Amino acid sequence: MNPARADQIGPLDMFKIGVGPSSSHTVGPMIAALQFRESIKKLFDEKKIAVAKAKESRLRFVVELYGSLSATGKGHSTDAACCAGLFGLHPRTSKPEEIWAAMPELNQKKSIKIDEHIIQFFPEKDIHWLHWQFQEKPLPHPNTMRFRLYLDEEVLAEEVYLSVGGGFVDSYDGDDSPGKTKESQTPFKVVPYPFNSASEFVNQCNQNKIKPWELVIENEKAKGMDEATLRYRLKTILDVFSECIENGLKHEGILPGGLEVKRRAKKLNEQMLSGSMPAWAGGDLRPSVYAIAVNEENAAGGRVVTAPTNGSSGLIPAVWRTLQETHKLSTETLENGLMVASVVGALVKTHASISGAEVGCQGEVGTSCAMAAAGAAAMLGGTPEQIEQAAEIGIEHHLGMTCDPIKGLVQVPCIERNAMGAVKALNAVWLSLACDGSHLISLDRVLQVMKQTGLDMHQKYKETSTGGLAIG
Repeated sequence: MNPARADQIGPLDMFKIGVGPSSSHTVGPMIAALQFRESIKKLFDEKKIAVAKAKESRLRFVVELYGSLSATGKGHSTDAACCAGLFGLHPRTSKPEEIWAAMPELNQKKSIKIDEHIIQFFPEKDIHWLHWQFQEKPLPHPNTMRFRLYLDEEVLAEEVYLSVGGGFVDSYDGDDSPGKTKESQTPFKVVPYPFNSASEFVNQCNQNKIKPWELVIENEKAKGMDEATLRYRLKTILDVFSECIENGLKHEGILPGGLEVKRRAKKLNEQMLSGSMPAWAGGDLRPSVYAIAVNEENAAGGRVVTAPTNGSSGLIPAVWRTLQETHKLSTETLENGLMVASVVGALVKTHASISGAEVGCQGEVGTSCAMAAAGAAAMLGGTPEQIEQAAEIGIEHHLGMTCDPIKGLVQVPCIERNAMGAVKALNAVWLSLACDGSHLISLDRVLQVMKQTGLDMHQKYKETSTGGLAIG
């Protein structure tokens, strides 16, 4: 369910502050649940649901989770996220400890209060784990969910939402036309430098003699976001990157979920700092260590940034931190890199997908690698052609990557995939900067292949934990 144009997606759409472990299975459902709560509150306020009926205390919520949300939702804490959203919590503004306390509290109280109205909700009974049919039809998206408000057995209100990756949530109105959602019908905003492909973006930069990040700034101004506000919010994103890395480097223990995966970032960092890494390791494992640190925090349900998803949240922070330390990059330069990276993410979201449930991990770690490579190339002085080439290399060498998390947990193989993706991104940058930007395969072509590969990929390899490593 992709928007029709990439230039309508900005940096703050691609980089969202939230909580782990998954943007599509945790952040998205939490936002959807909160939206449903707000819609019910509005109905109460407008007296469209009779207050007399509401006071009978026979109201109840039911949550239905379909497809990939059902298959891996328990491992991704989808049920807990829905509880938090119905409770009135937001993944960006609420503390992780508050979010994860919501479901235990609801399992005790068995009800939610909205203003003076009490609505029955018992997560163990009222969250339904369903399969791959919705109203006797194929799902409109692998991550489909429905929220309902009942009075006894009468449905008073319902909404269907699609969690389309990266924390993006679309409302579904029952129209099965390709890409048709309520969000897709939102009018586009006219921007001074329109683009809907990588080639158009490169041409706009060259023809108008404008830096890639300056193009993004001008387009965002046209959409209502001035440069100072944009940079302030991107600085906040960078701060969360840093905090997440530092938290990951100091925490030890076992990650939750039952796999008994040990946190390794702290020990790896200590080994690296002591100089005990073998020579063939290159002597600098910072990209890998930093990526692991972030993804361990994500797996533990901590505060992270979608980059562009939670499953790939460690890759860009790791590359940015490494380049900041090795090249003494300024905060403004790091912000510029995020802007350019977001362009690549927007192109992938528009022409392929950033959802593992749609196209496998090529859409998550592959996209993040391409974003990181493009942003890094820009920060290091690359031309628009070199930036596009770096992004193409990043995705090309992730084509076909499956999403097969063991037990539905964003741990194995996800954490190490971020580490390897960070290294690939840096290699892509060096390869592109060593050339003049000329290359045989374009980023636009790779995105076409990526989408088709996702369509051809068997569903068991797309975030269902029913194939690949997940069953071995």
